[in-house]
Amino acid sequence: MIDGTVTARWSALAEAAAGPDRPRRPWRIDGVVVGSVAEHDLPALAPFDDVVQVAADHVALTAPAAQRDDALARLNVSLREAGHIRAWREEIYPITSLDGARVLGTLERAAARFWGTLTFGAHANGYVPGPDGRPAALWIARRSRHKATDPGRLDNLVGGGVPHGQTPAQALVREGWEEAGLTPAQMARAQPGRRLVLSRPLPEGYQLEWLSSFDVPLAPHERPVNQDGEVEEFQCVSVAQAAEWAAQGEMTVDAALVTLDFLLRHRLLAPEDHAALVPRMAALTLPDLSRHA
Repeated sequence: MIDGTVTARWSALAEAAAGPDRPRRPWRIDGVVVGSVAEHDLPALAPFDDVVQVAADHVALTAPAAQRDDALARLNVSLREAGHIRAWREEIYPITSLDGARVLGTLERAAARFWGTLTFGAHANGYVPGPDGRPAALWIARRSRHKATDPGRLDNLVGGGVPHGQTPAQALVREGWEEAGLTPAQMARAQPGRRLVLSRPLPEGYQLEWLSSFDVPLAPHERPVNQDGEVEEFQCVSVAQAAEWAAQGEMTVDAALVTLDFLLRHRLLAPEDHAALVPRMAALTLPDLSRHA
């Protein structure tokens, strides 16, 4: 069990994941709210009034359903060229209702935060059990310094976005090989943790994400090896060291929260910290992990 009074640092992290934002206007498709646009970005939409309506209380995509994805793709390219969308990925994400139940279109991954749409992520804690079967060590990745987001920051063993047409569990298997060289058989050991919701302003827009956490046990001889160049190195460290890095802000916010989820579920924090942080994590937890699994 990890000793220490880390409650204040963890609480600040949880609050940052649901922090305040500058004013935003709801974005609708077919009358359904699917995201939001920052008020200060609304002037950038003025040249595209043939496909976007900026009303007093909302923004609406008016392109016909059959032309919706193409129209939005062209619009996002123009926004990118004007500097409003950064870190282009060439990955397609779904546009869903804010409860995740309906898919109303698709868009480039990098545009999701400009439009404030709901995105989905999947992260895995890779842990090595001790002699008693409880987690003794965690594999921590250091992101490539060439990545567009959070370069050089510490991360979970595996983490990535969920593209259109995949579930978090399917994306985890794919990312397991690309980021850590783990086979589908190894990733099949993954056990689900919580599904967290992150809702926070970022320089590139707004992150509204359902983040599914998983645990993957690894034997001492099983070592992750990056395949796609997105991870600079892996370190196998004590659970206490990983917890310290997460609480101190050395990890990405996503990875730190997934680490906290792991620590709480396995009861690895001091009792006073566990009791104080359970309500904080509950406020970020979505019910029914089986949906979108």
